[in-house]
Amino acid sequence: MTINLQKGQKINLKKRESSSLGEILVNLNWNSKPRNKGFISGLFGGGKGIDLDLGCLFELKDGYKGSVQALGNNFGTLTNSPYIALDADDRTGASEAGENLRINGNQIALIKRILVYTFIYEGVANWQEADATVTIKYPGAEDIVVKMDDYNTRHRMCGLALLENMNDETFSVEKIVQFYPGHRDLDAAFHWGLTWVAGRK
Repeated sequence: MTINLQKGQKINLKKRESSSLGEILVNLNWNSKPRNKGFISGLFGGGKGIDLDLGCLFELKDGYKGSVQALGNNFGTLTNSPYIALDADDRTGASEAGENLRINGNQIALIKRILVYTFIYEGVANWQEADATVTIKYPGAEDIVVKMDDYNTRHRMCGLALLENMNDETFSVEKIVQFYPGHRDLDAAFHWGLTWVAGRK
């Protein structure tokens, strides 16, 4: 059974009795190959495909802020600050596992908030063709699905879900699905206050 979040809807992760949240898995899957062939796809590399990247902004309780993403090789770590890690970079979308961001729920008391996002690193800026879905999984609970069901944009960056600390016991999860021109714009919209420079993979 899954819980399909609606835009703006917020729910709390269920904490198991006498235990921590455990590891929280945020999975991104998408359709890597555009459906349209011909002139339009030719403009973007002859149907080369879409490369989406999964990442997040984080803010810890001690004020430390940053990002976890493949761009710039900021893959993070689960066992130390920021207690968030990106498994790998799927450059094609062909991997059945997609891309996975892991959050150490055992360290929730140290984490203030996490903004999960995805952006089109390469390929046509067509979110409808990408058909991306984010699934949040954690022990002993239903999967939470954040479907990208709003496509009317040419922006390449999308804020997906906001996780916020609730009394150091659990996270609330809110479906965002809001599009922005880039990292700086996403940062400004949620008042993160990071300094951004160009990066590469």
